[in-house]
Amino acid sequence: MDTKLTLRLDSEIIERAKKYASDQKISLSKLVETYLDTISKSNSEESNDIQLTPLVKSLLGAAGSLPENYDYKKEYRDYLDKKYQ
Repeated sequence: MDTKLTLRLDSEIIERAKKYASDQKISLSKLVETYLDTISKSNSEESNDIQLTPLVKSLLGAAGSLPENYDYKKEYRDYLDKKYQ
């Protein structure tokens, strides 16, 4: 059952939230409902693990799998060396 809720928020926050909701092609009400649902679920409904957002879930595996001994700092250093030579 849907129920009306009135909130008082900073007008700049409201405008940013409206733009975000529009960019995501969802209503501001649905955005707030989803957020409140996510943060208010009890531990019996959810595990204690960190819950991933849909965006993060969509990015999982995007880079492929990396070797266990992958040195990202060395790769970044090499990238910067090449960039600024």
